[in-house]
Amino acid sequence: MTTRPGPQEAPVPVKFKHVPAAAGAPDPYFPQSGDHRYRVHRYELALDYRPGPNRLGGSARLSAVADAALDGFALDLAEFRIGRVLVDGRAARYTHRAGKLRIRPAKALAAGAAFTVEVHYSGNPRPVRSPWGGLGWEELTEGALVASQPVGAPSWFPCNDRPADKATYQIAVTTPSPFTVVASGRLLTRTTRASSTTWVYEQSAPTSPYLVTVSIGHYRPVPLAARPAVPQTGYVPEPLVASFTEDFGRQPEMMAYFAEAFGPYPFGEYAVVVADEELDVPVEAQGVATFGTNHLGGGWGRERLIAHELAHQWFGNSVTIADWRHIWLNEGFAKYAEWLWSEHAGGPAAATHAAAAHSLLARLPQDLRPADPGRKLMFDDRLYQRGGLAVHALRRALGDTSFFAMLKDWTSINRHGVVTTADLLAHASRYADAPLAPLFDAWLHRPELPPLPA
Repeated sequence: MTTRPGPQEAPVPVKFKHVPAAAGAPDPYFPQSGDHRYRVHRYELALDYRPGPNRLGGSARLSAVADAALDGFALDLAEFRIGRVLVDGRAARYTHRAGKLRIRPAKALAAGAAFTVEVHYSGNPRPVRSPWGGLGWEELTEGALVASQPVGAPSWFPCNDRPADKATYQIAVTTPSPFTVVASGRLLTRTTRASSTTWVYEQSAPTSPYLVTVSIGHYRPVPLAARPAVPQTGYVPEPLVASFTEDFGRQPEMMAYFAEAFGPYPFGEYAVVVADEELDVPVEAQGVATFGTNHLGGGWGRERLIAHELAHQWFGNSVTIADWRHIWLNEGFAKYAEWLWSEHAGGPAAATHAAAAHSLLARLPQDLRPADPGRKLMFDDRLYQRGGLAVHALRRALGDTSFFAMLKDWTSINRHGVVTTADLLAHASRYADAPLAPLFDAWLHRPELPPLPA
C-alpha cells in the first residue's frame, strides 16, 4: 500500500550561491573531516533500519564534481562493513579505517569532471566520539534520532563532511511499520509492504551533511499550521500531545514574526520532533528541530529554546558558515532572535536581555574571541551570549530601520549559500554611516568585553 501526502507545490529550483575560496580548504578546527578537492551536489540514501538489534544497512549514491584532477578521494564514514564501492558504475578499490573511506576509481577523474559514487554498507550505527560526547546516530529505547553537529554525519551515511559542501538529498528509510520516520525535507511517499514501511523524503534545498537528520519512533503527527502559512507539524509521543500543543501553540506566530524580521522562511516546511527521551539540548537540522521530553513544561526557558531552534533555519541552515571558525554567525543571531521574540511577544526588551548577558559575561573569564573561538570553546555558552551582544551592538550602530533591512537582505542574498564573518562586515557596512570595522574588531576579534552599547 502506498500513500502520498495531499497536493504539494512542485519543488522550487534552487540556485547554488558561489562558495568563497576559503571554503575550498580543510576546516581549521576539523582538518580530518571532508575532502575539499570535490563537491557533492546530491545524495540518494536508501536505508533499512531494525530498531531492536540497532541494525542499519543500505546504500548511498553521491553525485559530485571534481575541483581538481583526482586519482583518489575520500568520504567520511564510521565503522560499518563495506559491501561494495562503485565510481561511475565501475568497481573501485578502497580502504576503510579511522572514519575514512578512501576510494581509488578505476579511471582517474579530470578536473571539472562530474562523477557518481555508490557505497553499500551495513552495521550497528553508533555516535561518533567527540570532546562534546557522542554525535550523530543515537539509539533510543524505541527508535533512533540523529544529532550531528558538528561532525556526526558519518555515523550513519558516507559523506563529504564539511559545512560548506551543501547538496540536495533524497532519503528513503524502511523500518517496522509501527514506527514513524521523520527526515529532512518533504515526505514524498509512504509505502507499506507486509510488516515494513518505507518513507521517502526529498530535501530540495542545499543542505550541509551535519544538518541532515532522521528520527524514528512512536510519534503522533500534530499539525500546528497549514498553508497559506508554512506547514508546521509536531511529531510527539501520544502521552505528551497536550503538553506539546500548549508549549508550541505560539510557534506559528513566532514563524510569522521571524519571516517579517528576517525575510521569508527559507524552506518548504518545518517539523518539530519530541523524542521520548531527555536530551541535553534541543538540536536543529534543516527544516527539523528535535527536543527532548525535558524541554516541555512551558515558561520562558522553554519558549526561548523554541525561538532559538526556529531562528537557525535562517541563520546556520539556509545561510551556512564556510567553516567552524564562524560558528558565532549561527549562534549569535539565534541568541538575538530569542531576545527579539521576547521583545515582540510582550516580554523584556532585547536591550534588557542584552544588559543581563553583559552583566553575566563581565563576571566570567575574558579569553574568548567569538569570530575564531577555537575548537575547545566553539560551544562555550559565552560565545552564544557574546554573539547575541555583537548583533545587538550592530543594531544600535545601524538603527532599527537599517538593521532590519540589512538582516532581510543578508538572508535573501545568501539564501542557501555559504558565508564568513568578513562577508557580514562587508554586507552590513553598506547600511552604515560610519565604518563598522572597529565594532567588529571589539566585539568579535578581541577577547575583552566591550562596554554595553548605549
